Parts: sequence; structure tokens; C-alpha cells
Amino acid sequence: MATDVLQPCPQNPRYLQWRGQPVILIGSGEHYGAVCNLDFDFHRYLRQLQTDGLNITRVFTGAAYVEPQGAFDIERNTLAPAPGRYLAPWARSHEAGAWDGGTRWDLERWDEAYFRRFRDFATEAERRGVVVEVVLFCPFYADPTDRAKSPMWPLSPFHPSNNVQRIQDTTHDQVWTLEAHPRLLAAQERFVRRLVCDLATATNVYYEVCNEPYFGGVTADWQRHIVDVISDAQRDQAQPKMISLNVANRSGQITDPPAEVGLFNFHYTYPPVAVADNWSLGKAIGNNETGFRGQADEVYRNEAWDWILAGGASFNHLDYSFTAGHEDGSFAYGEKQPGGGSAALRRQFRVLSQFMQQLDFVKMAPAPDLVQDLDPAVSLQLLSGGRQLAGYLHHSKAGVWKKSKELRHGRFRDTFTLTAPAARYDIQWIIPSTGQTIHQETRSDLQLATPEYEVDLAFRVLQSIGFTQ
Repeated sequence: MATDVLQPCPQNPRYLQWRGQPVILIGSGEHYGAVCNLDFDFHRYLRQLQTDGLNITRVFTGAAYVEPQGAFDIERNTLAPAPGRYLAPWARSHEAGAWDGGTRWDLERWDEAYFRRFRDFATEAERRGVVVEVVLFCPFYADPTDRAKSPMWPLSPFHPSNNVQRIQDTTHDQVWTLEAHPRLLAAQERFVRRLVCDLATATNVYYEVCNEPYFGGVTADWQRHIVDVISDAQRDQAQPKMISLNVANRSGQITDPPAEVGLFNFHYTYPPVAVADNWSLGKAIGNNETGFRGQADEVYRNEAWDWILAGGASFNHLDYSFTAGHEDGSFAYGEKQPGGGSAALRRQFRVLSQFMQQLDFVKMAPAPDLVQDLDPAVSLQLLSGGRQLAGYLHHSKAGVWKKSKELRHGRFRDTFTLTAPAARYDIQWIIPSTGQTIHQETRSDLQLATPEYEVDLAFRVLQSIGFTQ
């Protein structure tokens, strides 16, 4: 396998490697419509991610799924293109009648403009140092007032009213199964093979089979089948891409994982128990969608630090300040928006990225057993290994602090002990919101007392003498 492609790190497959170097993926990106929404200037967007020091974005292919305006109360939703501005991989026919006012799609012919745009997006992202999570498919979410219907399904090129094939006998919750109409399954397979072929030379791409398959009737055997299709399509490629699966909201136990899958992703996973729940798997665990916790920057900063310092390999915030016309992340969304995102928050994510870059994190692992004498109301995520320790503290511990949309503020000083041999320890205390080092000290033990802080606090420890581990 080529050394520059994104892949599980050979020294420790719980982390990832890109361009031959271990990498922590941290992002804050738009709502996944960068390619299929023709009004979205992805060049400007990717330039902003590079400026912000972030290195991952998530994109839906739009092959079969887009959203209506107003879905999930999202204002200026990039995954809800305006009529006539939705770009699908399927060619338009001469037959009128598609939902968006255009002609119906032909599921047996390609729109080459789509694949050019996708290749251009991946190429520009690679130039900007940004990894692209390519989400191949997404379930058609049920209408909460009528589970037999879906507001997304009538917009899909797969819906019989939108394609010249008029493929019948499949409901919205049967599309992502092996029992779907054979012509729909064949169209899915053709699309996967074509996109995998088109992105063959990209080093910055990996494929997620399906967004949130735990909704909308997606079956495990269908996901396994798509994994096989991806693997077969790139069998002879010099740089086969990593495959990921989206497992659950919050957490869930991964069982019988396909060997070809290198990354398992969770959504809305706070506190970060999904990492510990699946650490024994020996695979990278990611958090690739956030939201529904209000709009305050601090809760998403906290979620990111908690996740990465718990041993997570990647974190990607869903940032609603990116829209068509505001590809620089400057959109001022309304109070109904289901999540947050801002330039200030992206700067805070950059602090986390820089913090991790200063660690030899591939040699590290979660080490909660090293912590003694800490107030049980305080949360501490701790990584240890390779002459280093790194930790993240806050007083908004789940089960103690009941407010999901804000953190606990105060004037905090914590004391605790980290089990460690007598040695020389250089300790640095850092404010996560700014990256400011507020105190440095050298000790011969790790009976620690933090400097005063107001919300959260990070620290790094380097053992420089007497290291025996």
C-alpha cells in the first residue's frame, strides 16, 4: 500500500496516517452539500478550512439523497440545493417531471459534469491539506408524523417519479437493502464503482458506506455488500482507500466488524464512552457529526477535547456558519439552528490540533487507572505513553452537570495524583479556548495542583529523566 494515502497507522491502527505521518483529523465543516449543490463555492470553503488549520471535511455524494428546505430546522442548508442547482451523477433525460422542475434522470447514463466537480473538489482539498470523508449513501429519514413517509424520498433520483426507468416496488425504507429492486441495487453498485475509479489517484479520500444507517431500514448485509463492492473496485489500484462505517449515535458495541473497515464513526457522542467501549477492537474510532446541543462554542470545544484526549482518532464538527454565499464560515444563523459553528470555535479547534501535534500520540493510550484522588465531580481524560502524558479537565461531567447546552463556569483549582515513578517531569498547563500556557513547572512526582481556571484546562507532561516504561 502506498505510504501517502490515508490509512490506519501501521504502528498503531487505533490512529491514522496520511502522507506517511501519523495524523489526528480535526474539522469543522459545512452540512455535506459541497459537491451536489452547484451554488456552493468549494474553492473558497476549502481555502477557509486551510486558513483555520483544519484537516478534514465530510461530503455526501448526493447520488440519491438531498434534503428539502427547512429539514431539521436548518437555515440555508447546503444539502438542500435550490431548484435546478442539484447536481447528481445521473444524466438528465429529455423527459420532464423531476421534482426540481428539471427533466427526469436516467439511471443508466452519467452526468460527466458531476464527476469532474467531484474530482476537482478532492484535488483542491488535497492541495489544501484537507482529508475528504466521502459518504456514499444516506437513509431517507421518516416523517415524524407519518413513519410510512419520508420528506427526502420524493427528491431522490431513485424515486420512480424522478427517473425514466420508473423503478417501482421499493419504499423509502427498502432502498438500502439487498431486497431492494434489483435495478436500484445495480445502480448503487455502478455508482460506487465509477466514483472509486474516478478518485483512484487521490490520497486524501476515504469512503463511508452510509450516514446514520441505524435510521431508515439500512441493513447490515447491504452495508457489507457495499464494502465488498468498494474493495473489489479498488483491488488493482495503487492506492486503495480506507473504508469507514457509521455505527451509532452516542455509543454502541461494534461486533463482527469487516476486516476491510479501518475507521468506525459515531455521532453526538458525549461523553466519549464510545472510544472506551470499543478500544479492544484495535481500530480507529471517530466522532464525525455534532449538534443538537445549542449554539455555544464551548460545548463543542469541550466535546472535541474530551473525544481526542479519550483516544479518539478524528473529530468533525458540523458547522452551520458555512452556507452558499458564506463559504468563509461567516453566516449568522438563527436561533432555531440545531447546532453551532463560528470562526472563534474553529480557532479553538486549531488549538486542539496544535496540542496533539506536539505529542507522539501514536505511542499513547487512555490511562484512567493512573488517576488517583480526583474529585468525582471532575472529568479528566488522560492519555499516556512514550514518555508523555496529556490530560483535559473540566467541571461539566456527565451525570453531575445536567446542562448539555452550556458548561459549568467557576474559579476551579483541582488536586490529584497520577501514578508514576520518581523522575523529572516538565508540566505545562494550557487554556483550551486560547492555547495560552498559564503555568509551567518541573516536579519529581505527579502529585498535581492545577492553576486556577474558569471552564476547562489541558496539560502536557514530559518525563525526561528516569523513564522506565
